[in-house]
Amino acid sequence: MNKHLLLIIGLLILALVNYDIYSKEQLLRDGRTLLLELAPVDPRSLMQGDYMALNYKISQEWQKLRPYNPPDQGYLVLILDEDNIGQLQGLDQGNLLEQNQLRIHYRVRKDRLRIGSNAFFFEEGSAERYSQAAYGELRINEAGDSLLVALRDKDLRLLGETTEDNNPPQTP
Repeated sequence: MNKHLLLIIGLLILALVNYDIYSKEQLLRDGRTLLLELAPVDPRSLMQGDYMALNYKISQEWQKLRPYNPPDQGYLVLILDEDNIGQLQGLDQGNLLEQNQLRIHYRVRKDRLRIGSNAFFFEEGSAERYSQAAYGELRINEAGDSLLVALRDKDLRLLGETTEDNNPPQTP
């Protein structure tokens, strides 16, 4: 009986992991491109080993909403410019969004706004390639789930790639 229970639990865990992988693949394939400007972080945590600590500029803008006591998690509305660079418009009020707007899920942890990943991992020894990062490139779906996929420089060039296809993202 215990073997059957362990097998069932193992299969459930495997199914959940596979579903999570499938969801992220869907987000990568179908998600809308969003660029978020990076804000400075503590220089000691900028490059730690094989990852870069990230802080998004909208985190600083979000601090202006703090007097209104926003919930510790929810959705923000961002407005996108012609280069898909997102700017904070405010808390989501459930209104219909315009073509150049999107919702993004947020959480507050230790009084800091968290959107997607707060770290970018890279291959050992390639930190120099990412030192000019100015934007985080995310994919975002209709539900507001996001996934960090790349870093870009101030001219929106993809960092870390060695291919010739290094163009700024195109507006859908």
